[in-house]
Amino acid sequence: MSKPEFSARGVGIVRWPRSLTRAGEVRIEDGRLALLTSYGSEIDSAPVGAVRAGRPWFAKPDEAVATVNGTRYRLRLHREERTDPGGATGEGDDGGRTTGRFLAALKRAAGRRSG
Repeated sequence: MSKPEFSARGVGIVRWPRSLTRAGEVRIEDGRLALLTSYGSEIDSAPVGAVRAGRPWFAKPDEAVATVNGTRYRLRLHREERTDPGGATGEGDDGGRTTGRFLAALKRAAGRRSG
């Protein structure tokens, strides 16, 4: 099993109209995006090339919206334990920077898979 390209824990995952978890995990690994519960059960996953994600203008700085297998999820990336491809933790930084790292990691992973 390889090291994840991106992993964030303590993520709130919402599939409107209800919250699925307030402390889940978002992971990009081996060309797939996975949304996991706090217990590690898979909520949804898809190849990174099939995932659409962004930060809408109306969202808070620590939020992103991702469409996985046709289902739209709101992700709230809190200030808890985070790692990026370089292995640095995001402790002490704001969720907006973590959201930016998530979107950049997804774009990098999708670029590697498509070309």
